[in-house]
Amino acid sequence: MSDTRRRVKVYTLNEDRQWDDRGTGHVSSTFVERLKGISLLVRAESDGSLLLESKISPNTAYQKQQDTLIVWSEADNYDLALSFQEKAGCDEIWEKICQVQGKDPALDITQDPIDESEEERFEEIPETSHLVELPPCELSRLEEIADLVTSVLSSPIRREKLALALMSEGYIKKLLGLFRVCEDLDNREGLHHLYEIVRGVLFLNKAALFEVMFSDDCIMDVVGCLEYDPALVQPKRHREFLTKTAKFKEVIPITDSELRQKIHQTYRVQYIQDIILPTPSVFEENFLSTLTSFIFFNKVEIVSMLQEDEKFLTEVFAQLTDEATEDSKRRELVNFVKEFCAFSQTLQPQNRDAFFKTLANLGILPALEIVMGMDDLQVRAAATDIFSYLVEFSPSMVREFVMQEPQQTDDDVLLINVVIKQMICDSDPELGGAVQLMGLLRTLIDPENMLASTNKTEKTEFLSFFYKYCMHVLTAPLLANTAHEKNSKDLQEGSTKINPVCPDNFQTAQLLALILELLTFCVEHHTYHIKTYIMNKDLLRRVLVLMNSKHTFLALCALRFMRRIIGLKDEYYNRYIIKGNLFEPVINALLDNGTRYNLLNSAIIELFEFIKVEDIKSLIAHIVDNFYKALESIEYVQTFKGLKGRYEQEKDRQRAANGANGANNNGKAAVIPPASPALTPNNSSTSSVKTVALPATPVVKTAMVGLVDYPDDEDEEEEEEEEEEEQSPRKRPRLSS
Repeated sequence: MSDTRRRVKVYTLNEDRQWDDRGTGHVSSTFVERLKGISLLVRAESDGSLLLESKISPNTAYQKQQDTLIVWSEADNYDLALSFQEKAGCDEIWEKICQVQGKDPALDITQDPIDESEEERFEEIPETSHLVELPPCELSRLEEIADLVTSVLSSPIRREKLALALMSEGYIKKLLGLFRVCEDLDNREGLHHLYEIVRGVLFLNKAALFEVMFSDDCIMDVVGCLEYDPALVQPKRHREFLTKTAKFKEVIPITDSELRQKIHQTYRVQYIQDIILPTPSVFEENFLSTLTSFIFFNKVEIVSMLQEDEKFLTEVFAQLTDEATEDSKRRELVNFVKEFCAFSQTLQPQNRDAFFKTLANLGILPALEIVMGMDDLQVRAAATDIFSYLVEFSPSMVREFVMQEPQQTDDDVLLINVVIKQMICDSDPELGGAVQLMGLLRTLIDPENMLASTNKTEKTEFLSFFYKYCMHVLTAPLLANTAHEKNSKDLQEGSTKINPVCPDNFQTAQLLALILELLTFCVEHHTYHIKTYIMNKDLLRRVLVLMNSKHTFLALCALRFMRRIIGLKDEYYNRYIIKGNLFEPVINALLDNGTRYNLLNSAIIELFEFIKVEDIKSLIAHIVDNFYKALESIEYVQTFKGLKGRYEQEKDRQRAANGANGANNNGKAAVIPPASPALTPNNSSTSSVKTVALPATPVVKTAMVGLVDYPDDEDEEEEEEEEEEEQSPRKRPRLSS
């Protein structure tokens, strides 16, 4: 016995009626003492572990399908399948199963499955009634045949019996012969009966019948029968579509006739399932489960056969990247690869792994780099779909490829930059392609799928690569649309509500929103790299120009970017915001919004509420010192009064601390003013920030009290009067308006 002959894949049917691959191994049939009978054993070829141990039960119905499949059910709703690499191995195991059950190996099914609800009735019925007698296959009996086929669908036993009768008498081909006669005679009544018959035979859900019905010499007649739905005034023209409209395009000639036949058959059967047959009702949803399995295993076989033909795939990729290839030909090649990848989704993870590794070895990524940069929209769209399959399968594989590119090419043609440029240049008014590409970029730069165990340096190396070679391409539209922000300070008072450099074009605003969404993701997931980039490019200032956009969704995106930065509670970011006076555009937006209660208003209030609740002392001091006068009139929320309360609590603590230090040092330090961490935007006050960031233990208690017991308005007024007596004058709010 050769290993390949007994090599099998074990499948189980899941709750969604899809086959799950449980592994590949070698099958044997042997007596198992524990199970007290001959059993099928499958041991994994990888480690010898037991994938399957199933006793061949005398009463289990085993089915042989497509020469290399054996399918059966164990317990309730637990379907199993063995898919053999070779027909000879399938025949050997089938003979063993039939030997145990005392059945003829020439049959494709060993038993009639009988459920418990019908078993008792079955025993009471006379033996002769087990058989389903088919009427003679004649025109005059078509109505009788249709009634018979329709009547058995509710009974599992009678369905099995009818299926056996149809197979044993070659009845299907006789029926299809009658179809041709009826069509020649334009016998509509007969054609309507044949529709009911063929539809009912499909609902018998038997692979052996499908093998006959979907063979080359029968399938178009089956489609023809299904054109004559009695509910339609005029028959459909499915055959005309399949033979004339739907053209089979061979991008590279397929020499394997079996593969060609399998591709034709799968397309036509998929058409029958998706287009011709009506959507099954709740009661019929399991009737076509075998049809779904038939298509599934066909697709698996097609992918496997194509994958093994290295000469074919090599030629596909050679022509795809050849500059001499005509545009129409290249379009067909790209669509073929896209369809090929779509078929691969039927494969189980380990098989899909091998599939994409084959594509990678053949040069799929360099090929995509070329075709994604082409002018043809159809080619670019198909290439994007292929790229999405690759990114979904293995982001690491894509990252590994792109990191090797700078040694061989310039920045403009790097794969990731090609993707970014395609996102930026999307001509769709709704930016459908750009949204898809943005999602792929997010996956590629997501540290969560950079596996440390695979490559400990992947995260560091790739992010360094991305920020060095790609980030400037991503942010270019954002920087271009906010280039003259500094000049806005020269505008007349009251003219800053709509900044003239803000993108008022809806499509541009959508694109900038997408870019901001990706940058916000970077703030959340990349620490060092994005922080350095923001500081060096003064990026937050440029982003906040978009607070003036007439498109509220874009202003919200800009605000969300700042909110993520503040949410990190990082003092480096806080000092950058203070030094650049970057709360000013946010507060201007709040004041410009007036009394409108909308999402922008709520989002800005939430930003300041977060600062208050989290007690971010450096930001609280900066806001109160510079903007409280403009904000104190906002009383419909207590946020800004709460900020002032926190500010006063910190002042009291500092005074107490300074007083204690003065007493300990004989009053020498008592003259030090209780300065806040940032009196002016230009004061970095590094030492003060450190003091604030590491408060003494008693301060925590004070802050906790402040969360639930804010001073009322009268207390605040008294405290303000005391401050004016005790402190040197403070800087007033610096709003540009």
